[in-house]
Amino acid sequence: MSNLLSIGASGLSAAQVALSTVSNNISNVNTTGYSQQSVVQVEAITSQGGRYTIGSGVDVQSVQRAYSDFLTSAVWSSNSSLQAATSYNNLATTLNGALSASGSLQTALDNFYGGFTTVANTPGLASSRQSLLGNANSLVTTFNTLGQQLQAQQGQINSQISSTVNSINTVAANIASLNTQIVQAGKNPPNDLLDQRDNLVQTLSGYLGVSATTQSDGSISVYSTNGQALVSGGNSYAISAANNAYDAARTDVFDSTGNDISSRISGGTLGALLSYRSNVLDSAQSQLGLQAVGLASSINDQQAKGLTLSGQQGGAMFSVPTPAVQASSANQGSASLSASISDVGQLTGSNYIMRYDGSAWSLQTTGGQNVPLTTNADGSLSADGLTFNVSGSAQAGDSFQIQPTTQASTGIAVSMTDPNDIAAAALMSGSAGASNTGSASLGAVTVQDTGNAALTNSVTLSFPSAASYQVTDSSGNVIASGSYAAGQTISANGWSVTPSGTPSANDSFSIGLNSNGLKDTSNALAMASLSNTGVLASGTQSIVAAYGQLTTTIGTAGSQAQTNLTTQTSLYNQAVSAQQSVSGVNLDEEAANLVRYQQAYQASAQIISTAQTIFSSLLSAVQTA
Repeated sequence: MSNLLSIGASGLSAAQVALSTVSNNISNVNTTGYSQQSVVQVEAITSQGGRYTIGSGVDVQSVQRAYSDFLTSAVWSSNSSLQAATSYNNLATTLNGALSASGSLQTALDNFYGGFTTVANTPGLASSRQSLLGNANSLVTTFNTLGQQLQAQQGQINSQISSTVNSINTVAANIASLNTQIVQAGKNPPNDLLDQRDNLVQTLSGYLGVSATTQSDGSISVYSTNGQALVSGGNSYAISAANNAYDAARTDVFDSTGNDISSRISGGTLGALLSYRSNVLDSAQSQLGLQAVGLASSINDQQAKGLTLSGQQGGAMFSVPTPAVQASSANQGSASLSASISDVGQLTGSNYIMRYDGSAWSLQTTGGQNVPLTTNADGSLSADGLTFNVSGSAQAGDSFQIQPTTQASTGIAVSMTDPNDIAAAALMSGSAGASNTGSASLGAVTVQDTGNAALTNSVTLSFPSAASYQVTDSSGNVIASGSYAAGQTISANGWSVTPSGTPSANDSFSIGLNSNGLKDTSNALAMASLSNTGVLASGTQSIVAAYGQLTTTIGTAGSQAQTNLTTQTSLYNQAVSAQQSVSGVNLDEEAANLVRYQQAYQASAQIISTAQTIFSSLLSAVQTA
C-alpha cells in the first residue's frame, strides 16, 4: 500500500507544481519580459529487485523558461536600432521645425537684396535707404534666431547624453547585481531573475548597441558594439559624460579609463545623439555660419567699392565674429593660436584640429582628413581660406580646435546706423580731357584693392602715343606706364580700367572719386546682383543657393530619418513577434493545461484515496480474523 500511496503522492505533488506554474504564466501574461515557464517531469527511478519492476511515480526535474538565445539577441539588436532611429528622427524633425518656424531666411535674403534695387531706383530717397537698413536688421535677426536654435539643440543633446550615460551605468550595475544572485543560485536557475536580467539587457540595448555572452557559471558579460566592457560577472564598468577636450560647452563620452569614445559609440539613443550631432547639427551650424560670413564679406567688400551719399568711400555694413580657436585642456606648452579669414571663397565649412609634433604643425578636419598647410613669408600658416598665427612656445602633442564659422550665425550684426552710408554709387569715375582727338573712352573704373591707401587719389591717365600710356599723380609723378594695345586693361593704385576705342597721341583722362554720386547707382545694382553671384565655394555658389542647399540637406536628412524609423519599427516588431512565439504566454494553451493538470491532480488524489480504502479494508480483515 505504501508504494501505491507514494505513487499517488508523487503525482499529486507534480500536478500541484504544474498547476502553480500554469497559474504563474496566466498571472504574468502582460508582464514585460516574462518568459513562459513549463514543468519538466521525469519518471521516478525504480529500485531493482524481483522478477519484475513497477514504477515509483513521477519526479519534477525542473521548471524551465521557454527561451531562445538567438531570438532574444535579435530583439536586443533590433531594439537598439529602433531607439537610435527614433531619437535621430526626433532630432531631425526638431531641426526641420526650427528652419521653418524661425522665419524664412530665404524671404529675408530676397527682401535684403531687393532693397538695393529699390535704392538704385530711388538713390536720393531717404525712406528707400532706411528700408534697406531695416531689411538688413531683419536678415541678421533671422540668422541670429536660427543660430540660437541650433545652439539650443546642442545644449539639449549635451543634457541627453549625460542623462543617457547615467541610465546606462545604472542598468549595467543592476545587471551585475543580478549576475551575482544568479551565480549564487547554483544549478537551479531562478527563472524570475533570468527574465529580469534579460529585460535589463534589452533596456540597455535601447541606450546603445550591445552584445552579451553567457558564461559557464550562468552570468553574462555585456559589451558595447565598440568592444567596451560594460558588465562582467558581478562587476560593472561605468562610462562617463564630461566636457570635450577643446570645448567646455560640449559633452563627450569617456570609458572607465578616461579615453574619449564618443566617435566609436553606435546604436541606441546615445549612438543616435552622437551621430546626429557630428553628422548633421555641427555641419548645419558651420554651413549657416558660412553663409553669414559670405553675405557680410561680399556686401562689405562691395560697399568699399562704392561712394556714400556724403561722398566718402563706403564702409562695412555688417560685423561678424572671427574664427573661434580653442586650446586643448591637455596642452603643456605656452603657445596660443589666432585665426582669421583671408579668403571667404576658399572656406569649406569644416572645423579643424591643429597639432604640433615637436617640430612642425599639421592640420586635420575634425573628421580626420589631412589638410595641407602653407607657410607664408611672414611666418604665418594658411589653409582653406584661413590664416593662422602662432605665438609662444608649443610642446609636442599640443593642439587647438578651430571653428571658422560655427559662431557666425549668432554673432553677425549690422554695424551701419546711418542710411546715407549706403554706398550706392561707384567709388571711382573717369572723364576725358577736353582736347582729346582720338576715339578712346574709359567706361567704368573698377576697384581692385579697396585697402590701397592711394585708391581715391586723383590721377591722370595719358597716352604719349597711341601705343603707350602713363599714369601720373597730382604732383606729376609717374606711378604706372607701359605699352598699350587696344582693349588692354590698365591698373594703378588699386583700380583698373579697360579703355575702348583708339587714343590719339597726347589724349588724357582724369580718374578720381566719383563726382556724380547722387545720380550714379551702379554700386547698388552690383550689391543687388550678389544674390546670384558666386561668393562661396571658389566663387561658384551664391548665398541664396547655399541656403537652398542647406535646407535641402536638412530636409533630406529628416526624410531619411523618417524612412529609417519606419523600417526599424517593422524589423523590431518582427523580431519581437518571433521571440514571443517561443517565449510568450498563450492563454488558450494555458487554459487547456490548467484543465489537464487539474484532472491529473484529482486523479492522483483518487489514487491516494484508493490506497487508503484498501489499507483500511486490510486492517478490518485482520482485526476480524
